[in-house]
Amino acid sequence: MSAALAPLRHRPFRQLLIGTTANLLGNGVAPIALAFAVLDATGSVGSLGLVVGAHSLTGILFLLYGGVLADRLPRGPLLVGCSVVSAASQAVIASLVLTHNTAIPLLMVLAAVNGASSSCYQPAAQALLPQTVPADSRRAALALSRIAGSSAMIAGASLGGVLVAAVGPGWGLAVDALSFALAAACFAQVRVQVPQPAPSSGVVHELRVGWQEFTSRSWVWVIVVAFCFLNAGLTASFTVLGPAVADTTGIGRTGWGLALAAGSLGAVAGGVLSLKWRPRRAILIGCALMGLTATTPLLLALAPYTWALVAANFVAGVGAEQAGVAWYSTLNEQIPEDRLARVYAYDDLGSYLALPLAQFAAGPAVLLLGLHATLYAAAALILLATLTMVATPSIRALAPKPAEPLPASEAPVPR
Repeated sequence: MSAALAPLRHRPFRQLLIGTTANLLGNGVAPIALAFAVLDATGSVGSLGLVVGAHSLTGILFLLYGGVLADRLPRGPLLVGCSVVSAASQAVIASLVLTHNTAIPLLMVLAAVNGASSSCYQPAAQALLPQTVPADSRRAALALSRIAGSSAMIAGASLGGVLVAAVGPGWGLAVDALSFALAAACFAQVRVQVPQPAPSSGVVHELRVGWQEFTSRSWVWVIVVAFCFLNAGLTASFTVLGPAVADTTGIGRTGWGLALAAGSLGAVAGGVLSLKWRPRRAILIGCALMGLTATTPLLLALAPYTWALVAANFVAGVGAEQAGVAWYSTLNEQIPEDRLARVYAYDDLGSYLALPLAQFAAGPAVLLLGLHATLYAAAALILLATLTMVATPSIRALAPKPAEPLPASEAPVPR
């Protein structure tokens, strides 16, 4: 087996890979299905912003606590619990949509429950991955995981567009619920050996230790702050503004699903590229390539054509994947394993802090400024964030260090 596929020898990695891939397959369907379920029920961009914003808000509020849990509790069982809660909440949403009982306040509550469960899921899944393979296979494991996840998002986005157009959004949400149930079954079979954590000194102390790790490296917090603004522009474009444009132009719902799938296809291509190509200044190159994502809001404003969005999202996906692989592999190299989930939690908190505000504000901004001006503002946020990262000296100078051998006590359990 080649070095690129070596992580597949390890059963814990395979089970984690299948679980996260199943999760992302359903989540590729969910944004399209939920967006058009709310638009069908209310016809209101503002209502859509409230529902998706509720999910993002609770996800952010519980992120830090989720990071502490993921560093103090066994990560496999924690992922099982999060997936079960997410499956249940999505199943209820699906049943409400299918029975035409889509009251916006109730959808907001259920979306908030799903967001809270995902806040524990993300840092646990990210920090568990390097525990499932030896140190010299971690970058390949990360690349394979991201390729599989992006492939699942392609299938999910395409399936979401087809389901919404053919049988309605409720069935798309039901698929997402089933994907969480499958993920829980896979996570229950992940077995790794890790050292027992030191006695906890309380949540506040644990968070303080994680904060010290996070702030001690300027390249970490600069990138996270920049992504706070960059992701605000992206999430407003993809979750609120994009569906609104698609419903009023020739793009249509199926075309919007294809455009989203093209971004994931580009990420797959970028993941394959990252298995072979590791530039010395990988972080700098990845940050620069994030500027390509500004093409989506610009095209939605200037040229809302399916073929243009598909091509642009594919290219942007290739670039964004270089940034993702470089970012996570560098964190795995630089951050102590027993503090990694907390750093991931601070990363997610900072990167996604502005998402609820962007989603809540998208509707009022369209009413106040107009749809085109709001899309231009989203593109400007993305480009300014990209320029900030590229201009930062610590990011420009950062290079990877060689991987160290994995201690025997942290080796994955062979099966």
